[in-house]
Amino acid sequence: MTHTSTATSAAFPLTIHPHWRETAASKGFDILKRIQDRYHLLLCCRACGATHVSKLFVLMNNQPLCPHCIQDRWRDDAAAAGLNWAGRDPEDRHYAHYIAPCGHNLRRQFEMVKRATEGLCSVRCEICHADKEQAEAEERGWHLIGEDTGGSQNYRLYQHQACGHVQRIARANMQTGRFQCSNCGKGWSSAPSFLYVMKLKLAKGAKLIKLGYSRDPVSRLYHQLLKTKETEAQVLRTVPISSGHTAVQIEKGLHARLKAEHPDSVAPPDLYAEELSVKSEVYFADATQVIFAMLDAIRAEEDT
Repeated sequence: MTHTSTATSAAFPLTIHPHWRETAASKGFDILKRIQDRYHLLLCCRACGATHVSKLFVLMNNQPLCPHCIQDRWRDDAAAAGLNWAGRDPEDRHYAHYIAPCGHNLRRQFEMVKRATEGLCSVRCEICHADKEQAEAEERGWHLIGEDTGGSQNYRLYQHQACGHVQRIARANMQTGRFQCSNCGKGWSSAPSFLYVMKLKLAKGAKLIKLGYSRDPVSRLYHQLLKTKETEAQVLRTVPISSGHTAVQIEKGLHARLKAEHPDSVAPPDLYAEELSVKSEVYFADATQVIFAMLDAIRAEEDT
């Protein structure tokens, strides 16, 4: 006949053996009492003073982990990553919720936040990031539809507000403006352009100016010309030209005149090679007024 035990936990002695206490102490805990049944103990963490229930087997054969200390570390990691701790994710033990500086709730893996504290990655808010991408698109006359249908993380799907055309565009190109609508856009040679003068101050103090042409001078300066953030730079003047083809022809004539009439104003490439991604067409600042006069004459011709 099969015998079914009717013994309860009260039938077993509640002794806490000395070697249990010694083991607990060696692992950073004190045993307060036996709890629930004969297999569980109530431990007090010597580091934080909080209590938790642990199995006797875990205490004797492994290193118990204080859940309160672990949560404190998660809070510290959140703060180091610039976030506020909002609690564990009840659906996945590897995730937690955090409040970003913008106030939005972020669900992130503990490990990802830990890497952020070490500078190995960054934690960004998807809502704010999407708003930023939408603002970038609207500034260029486009509307952000969403992720790239081709699956590329570097591309987004946009709709041109002018003609309604939908197009895949690299986000970097949307930021710099170096793209065209494949439906209504013009090639660089026929599209309107600008002659420009840029003011530059190198890290070592040399003051220079750059004369050139571009469909988007600001994008040209900050996304193509500068190689380092140490260079102080700004667009001083622009002159609208009817087409890129005309702009390049005028620009070549201006450089030819400057080299012939003001050779001492031509800056040597070695001076700016480490900071600018060009090898010519850069002049010392003392040629600024000469170039301005040339541009004034060109603008007068364009206006007539």
